[in-house]
Amino acid sequence: MLGAGVLLALLGAAWLALVLLLPTNEELAAKASAELQSHLGVQVVVGDLHWRMFPVPTVVVRDLATVQPQPITVKKLTIQPNLSALMDGRVRLESAELDGAVVPQLSLRVLDKGVGQVGGNPDTTPLDRFVFRDLTWVSRRGTAMVYEGEIDFDPKWRPRQAQLRRSGVQPATELTLTRQGREDRWTTRIRVGGGTADGEVEIQTRDSGRLRLEGKLKLQRVEVASALAAFNHRSVISGEASGDTALVADGDTVSGLAQSLRTKTIFSMGRSSLLRFDLDKAVRSLGKDHAGRTALDAVTGQMVTQNTPQGMVTSFTGVKATSGALTASGQARIANRQIQAEFAVDLVDGLIGVPLKVTGPFENVKVFAPTGAVAGAVVGTAVLPGIGTAVGARLGATLGKIFSP
Repeated sequence: MLGAGVLLALLGAAWLALVLLLPTNEELAAKASAELQSHLGVQVVVGDLHWRMFPVPTVVVRDLATVQPQPITVKKLTIQPNLSALMDGRVRLESAELDGAVVPQLSLRVLDKGVGQVGGNPDTTPLDRFVFRDLTWVSRRGTAMVYEGEIDFDPKWRPRQAQLRRSGVQPATELTLTRQGREDRWTTRIRVGGGTADGEVEIQTRDSGRLRLEGKLKLQRVEVASALAAFNHRSVISGEASGDTALVADGDTVSGLAQSLRTKTIFSMGRSSLLRFDLDKAVRSLGKDHAGRTALDAVTGQMVTQNTPQGMVTSFTGVKATSGALTASGQARIANRQIQAEFAVDLVDGLIGVPLKVTGPFENVKVFAPTGAVAGAVVGTAVLPGIGTAVGARLGATLGKIFSP
């Protein structure tokens, strides 16, 4: 009884000391705002912050927002700090749960330098587990996508296990990373468009401290239109694609890697459909009319994507599509929702064909044939009725290239 009384007295004294020494919720909120602003370089407003010691030490932050033209907002963040680390004057979080947030991509550029400084000793694990729900990512063009997932961290912010999911999207769209031992190498499993894109990624640290990411993925039966729709993008083609993708990126931080990521995919598709574009109609009208769709027997080619400060640039080369007696081949470049493409439509695989150009924004694409092709088509029609248009167009386009300045 005496021992129990002494223990209760000691606990009571310790609790009284905590109550007297620890700041109030308002003081903690003000301190958190100041510390975040110091690290991130922008003003941060914390609506509410409160803490409790039992049953486990917990800090709850509500209504946090950065002061920016497009603010980053957090509805609720629940943090469980490691008490023994706090006693030693170190910051280590056992878990953090995020419920509701909006993260505009354009607002992260200002924070990149500050985020890289958070965490103290890089050989420690500042955060063991991070769970997030209802996180809205807003692209530079205003496209909003909601995610959820969880990450278990090793030292140096390396994910030991991670899963990222698109909320409410069917078929399921998710990424799973599993670290291979203590190496900076992860097994990658992707589910998208009813198919898979599995493989491996690796991060190498150079002597200069600069990071390099390399990886390979195997695409199997990914329905292209469905995959793009999962990220609120509209596809120009529908059908299942398979192939091989190589990834490479260089940067001083993980954020830098993401900003410089480059992918190269060699793909093939079987029966598919060219959406909102009638190839036969475009050929017959020399680009004046192309409304409709085209059934394709097969499509092959190479796609390269490159992240840049102005957004992603996508290039297609060596593209070849067949549709009945028609064969189309060419190349295209897409950036800032603008397309520039050149391709030739052949009636007898390279012998008779019509060159076409596609330019303009996605919302108002223009299709036309070169001036020489139009002139040649008129002559060809007079000489060879029926197939003369195609013969003359190809001849006219060739002469136009030779004699144009």
